[in-house]
Amino acid sequence: MRTSELAGQAGVNTETLRYYERRGLLTEPPRTPGGYRDYPAATLERLRFIKRAQELGFTLDEVEELLHLDTGGPDSCDAARALAEHRRADLERRIRDLQRMHDSLTDLVATCELPRADRSCALLEAIDHRPKATR
Repeated sequence: MRTSELAGQAGVNTETLRYYERRGLLTEPPRTPGGYRDYPAATLERLRFIKRAQELGFTLDEVEELLHLDTGGPDSCDAARALAEHRRADLERRIRDLQRMHDSLTDLVATCELPRADRSCALLEAIDHRPKATR
């Protein structure tokens, strides 16, 4: 399968394929006599694995580790589970941070509905006031 065909079927661009090759996530395919890359069909499944792992929040470094673990036995399963638990904890932290930002913005927006004399916009005040210069 040629580069553009593989990229189209996997929903990535051709530069992504080359990048994954440089990172070692994909092996460099053999070339046709005309010099075109000729990817084996299994590469599409590997790309789908990579993209699905990314959708779950795994970094490319973690994806690389998962790919190595994919060929192992029960020990690999334990290692994959540890990676997943770490990723889940990271996502939970990010969700808490996003929820705090959401709540802060909700409070700021709510003040906009008050009469002008009763409004106090902490965001605009924070932007307007410059920190005092230290000497």
